Amino acid sequence: MKFTKANLEKLVQEISRPGEIGIADIPEVDLYMEQLTSIIENKMEDFKRHPEDKILTKTMINNYTKAGLLMPPKNKKYTKDHIILLILTYHLKNIISINDIRALFDPILNNLATREDDVISLEDIYAAFLELKEIEFDTFYDSLIEKFAVIKEKTLSIDLENRETAELFLIVLMLIAQSSAQKRLAERIIDTCFKAKGES
Repeated sequence: MKFTKANLEKLVQEISRPGEIGIADIPEVDLYMEQLTSIIENKMEDFKRHPEDKILTKTMINNYTKAGLLMPPKNKKYTKDHIILLILTYHLKNIISINDIRALFDPILNNLATREDDVISLEDIYAAFLELKEIEFDTFYDSLIEKFAVIKEKTLSIDLENRETAELFLIVLMLIAQSSAQKRLAERIIDTCFKAKGES
């Protein structure tokens, strides 16, 4: 089967609308650990690369709490704020380190124990994240198609039998290069604006 623009569009559509948890989907009632992990595992299942992968485990939650990314539960129960922080941490940890996530959260959240003095409410942060993510995916396909056209042009001299493999290889390299540039910029912003001098 020849890999075409339509195939690429289909793949982008598959990844662009995974089962994100909306604000309305987050329970207002506090949850025990098992309820919390179950909700996140079920609602974010589309993010798994393999069926056996885990989105969130008890060990992860305990580690995030120890690392200062999450406030301890009250009476062994987790709030809406816990859920939002866990979802944001899931997305961030795929790109940046736990230390970088903590540095990023610190000036915004001030004190995890109280929400009154936050620069921005967690719900507002999360709503903005979901909106920006949707905008990003809306523009992602158009940008990808432009680059795909350049790649096709670069591979015209390759014989038909090997051309598709070369195109796919270059698409992967291009995506990795783009991802690397974005990661480095995110790290540079964190290092410059969110970390105290001398902190690593």
